[in-house]
Amino acid sequence: MAQPPSSLRAAQRGATLIVGLVLLLVLTVVGVSGMNTATMQITMAANTQFQEDAFQQTEDAVDIALGTRDYSTDTPHIVDWTGDPDYDRRAVTTYRWNTPVPAGRAFSLGEFDAFHFDVQSVGRGPRNATSQTTQSFYVVGRAL
Repeated sequence: MAQPPSSLRAAQRGATLIVGLVLLLVLTVVGVSGMNTATMQITMAANTQFQEDAFQQTEDAVDIALGTRDYSTDTPHIVDWTGDPDYDRRAVTTYRWNTPVPAGRAFSLGEFDAFHFDVQSVGRGPRNATSQTTQSFYVVGRAL
């Protein structure tokens, strides 16, 4: 085989090294970008989970307020904070108004009223995630 001239060989001596380093640099940039994207997606998923935890705490407070049946037309009923810094909830049940229940077969008009209440609830989760909801309900009872 014929040997290339020495000037051509001298001109190509560092080309492979430079091409290899450029490819290594490109792969490093792609890898770092992929790591940043993965880290951001993990953070977003965690924040969504914390927001869902806060919402569940809010719903828990509403369930406690409704389940205890400790509400009246006189004073608001409060399900107070538990003191947990990460998972906590509070609910306030407030009487709004009452409306007459239409007469039926078992009772006459004006005998029963529907007492309307609002439950305002706040829940907290980790990383300052909060959720707030208002739920209304009514209870049928003897007219006042």
